[in-house]
Amino acid sequence: MKDHIRKQIEMGYADLRRSEKQAADYILNHMKEMPELSIDRLAQYAGVSQPTVLRMLKALGFAGYKDFRYQIVADLARKEADPGAGTGLMYGYTLERDASLEELPVNITETTQRMLEETLKNFPGKTYRKTVETLTNARLIDIYGVENSEVTALDLLTKLLYLGLPCRHFSDCYLQQIAAGSLTSEDVAVGISYSGESKDTVDALKTAKKAGARTVVITNFKDSTISRYADILICTSQEQLMYGDAIFSRSPQILIVDMIYMGIISSDYERYENQLNRCEKVVQEKAYDHRKK
Repeated sequence: MKDHIRKQIEMGYADLRRSEKQAADYILNHMKEMPELSIDRLAQYAGVSQPTVLRMLKALGFAGYKDFRYQIVADLARKEADPGAGTGLMYGYTLERDASLEELPVNITETTQRMLEETLKNFPGKTYRKTVETLTNARLIDIYGVENSEVTALDLLTKLLYLGLPCRHFSDCYLQQIAAGSLTSEDVAVGISYSGESKDTVDALKTAKKAGARTVVITNFKDSTISRYADILICTSQEQLMYGDAIFSRSPQILIVDMIYMGIISSDYERYENQLNRCEKVVQEKAYDHRKK
């Protein structure tokens, strides 16, 4: 698993002030230099004041700069003592051959938690607001995604339908392409791809953009191919998980969908509350009522 210091910083990162995040970012990118770096040098290189560095460290749970450097030295020493600790089946997640079964739930939960926190860091408030406004004002919303990302596409489709928004998703890639070509400037196309390189999803979104639709992209990498066709780009963790993407790609994407869903409800609470109440009555009719037994 990830070293203790890095995990501690990332877990508390979202609650830091902007200047404190600036100092934390420098530390995360220059971890090996920290044992030899004085607090005044760190502040200088990070472009912040020394009090800002101290506030940041205390917010993250360190007693002070001396305690922080001591723990970094201890972490680096553990890595040197166990050079194979960073190896494993998945980049970003270490699965050792002799790992006990009982460890796996905790390790997977911690890795997922880290990716969710990274996603929050990469989702600016302005982008969030623009996404909500774009979807609520659309005449029609098309959603594209294949393989693992289709789970997210279907989840987004379900939530938007509950809210009464006009939307569609086709599992068949040919139908996605045909649907994309019929969109107009009043419509929105949402492309979901962890790698950003899924050809069917990229091609459908490209077609939708060419047809004049507004485009929203949910991907892990800002420099991926699908990003070229995004009017609104939403990135998740941006960390590469080669063999683990089938596991770890879904959670950040579903988090984004949940954020969008709640944002739309918040944008016009009474309207969407009434719509959800109507949907609830329909759903209740599909459930067994054990009270009638």
